[in-house]
Amino acid sequence: MKAQWISNSFAAESGGTMAYSELIKSFGRIREYMREFFVYGFKSREEYTNKSARSYDNERRRIESWLGEYMRFYRNESGKNVFLSVNSRAIPQNPLYRAFKAKSFTDIDITLHFYVLDILARGEKLTCNEIIDRLTDCLVCFEGNFDFDESTVRKKLKEYTNLGLLKREKSGKRILYYKTTDNIELQKWEDALGFFAEVDPLGVVGSYVLDKTQQMPTHFCFKHNYILHALESEVFYALTQIIENKNCAEIKLFSSRRAKTSELRVLPLKIYVSVQNGRCHLLSYNYLYKCISFFRLDSIKTIKTLTHESDFDFYLDQANQFTKNVWGVSGATNQALEHTELLLRVEDGEEYIMARLLREKRCGTVEMLDKNTCRFFADVYDAMEMLPWVRTFIGRVIKFECSNEAVVKTFYDDLSMMYAHYEEVSNAIS
Repeated sequence: MKAQWISNSFAAESGGTMAYSELIKSFGRIREYMREFFVYGFKSREEYTNKSARSYDNERRRIESWLGEYMRFYRNESGKNVFLSVNSRAIPQNPLYRAFKAKSFTDIDITLHFYVLDILARGEKLTCNEIIDRLTDCLVCFEGNFDFDESTVRKKLKEYTNLGLLKREKSGKRILYYKTTDNIELQKWEDALGFFAEVDPLGVVGSYVLDKTQQMPTHFCFKHNYILHALESEVFYALTQIIENKNCAEIKLFSSRRAKTSELRVLPLKIYVSVQNGRCHLLSYNYLYKCISFFRLDSIKTIKTLTHESDFDFYLDQANQFTKNVWGVSGATNQALEHTELLLRVEDGEEYIMARLLREKRCGTVEMLDKNTCRFFADVYDAMEMLPWVRTFIGRVIKFECSNEAVVKTFYDDLSMMYAHYEEVSNAIS
């Protein structure tokens, strides 16, 4: 049966009416809505002009059918704003995976899925035409038109072969298909799958496999569980395939006022996953600007595989040299390096400060000037990225210098604002 009919029939039986289906054909559109409203934008219905108000209502209700218990809203002068609110310590599994599992299917898809696998369940090796004959015999007792042309069945067999559900072998001029077998006991892998599903950028794969187990692991609890990486799963997977094959790609970015174009030809080289905020970044060569730079995966709307890059290793070497002077994920090879120095006072008994400096120095260098004074210095492409880290040493900073005067000004302006705030609070209390 068609997914749309099933969804609407369920709504009718439960006493309601429904002008939409919870099931989707493509995750891309749902990802855009979730990104636009519930994660980054918090836009109201009136502020969304890309589609009609009815389209917005349908997509909102569809998402609400999966994530209703995590949706919140507030009202302001612009209207009602909807957003997601999740306590990462209290959820056993990333709820955003539900959107992937709501994919629609046709009556042909669902019929072929069950009957083809059932026909091959005994381990027989059959040709496409033999499978079609078996299908006809199985479905002859049902009313309706179930004539499957060879092209449709062959495409389904090819799809399942690529997915690993089936195998194929050549016997003379005949192509034989048969079902794959494995002896994996999923129950023994439940803990590993439960952990993988929450911490890996492609954890949605682990979530799918967990659905086949008898019990979902609930003994994992994460203080910081960065669930938003689920929205980039398709982009992440596509990039891993492109990098493995050393291909270049065309990426389409979500609209940005700063970008001159939303479509770029790049050579993906590496993917960086932050342990501080969970964000994923693509390190690539940008053919338009002729430089190595980063792109956040959540800014990439679509990605298309292009031709093979014969100089992949050359660009990878350039990227490795580039990252030696990157503090976080900002900067590009067409920028000049910025020199930063930090002079710190380390009191007696504060050896842990030195240990922390040595542990967190990244591309910088630490040296002791005397018993209680140390110097940290680094050459990076974007020194502004270092400020949050430098601020953690306030109270011990003797001097902070940078070749980029804007960085120094920002640092000391922030200090002045903080002092002024504390003075204001102190005067109010007294």
